[in-house]
Amino acid sequence: METILENTVCEGVYIKMPPSDMDFFQLFAEKMGWLIDKKQNLWEKYIENSPQNIDLTDEEIMEEVKAIRYGKM
Repeated sequence: METILENTVCEGVYIKMPPSDMDFFQLFAEKMGWLIDKKQNLWEKYIENSPQNIDLTDEEIMEEVKAIRYGKM
């Protein structure tokens, strides 16, 4: 089944609902051609696609954090 997502600009929405309603909502979304992705899945994808080997020391990372948090000195 082709979804509307392939040819349409879409907006992401976060909905908090009781788990008992999830089966109905997934069925409804499927019939509408919408994509449902749970927050946990989004975090897992983010972590999976993030760089694994970074050429920075802990000190360099903390310098950048402080510079952003407190402004460049």
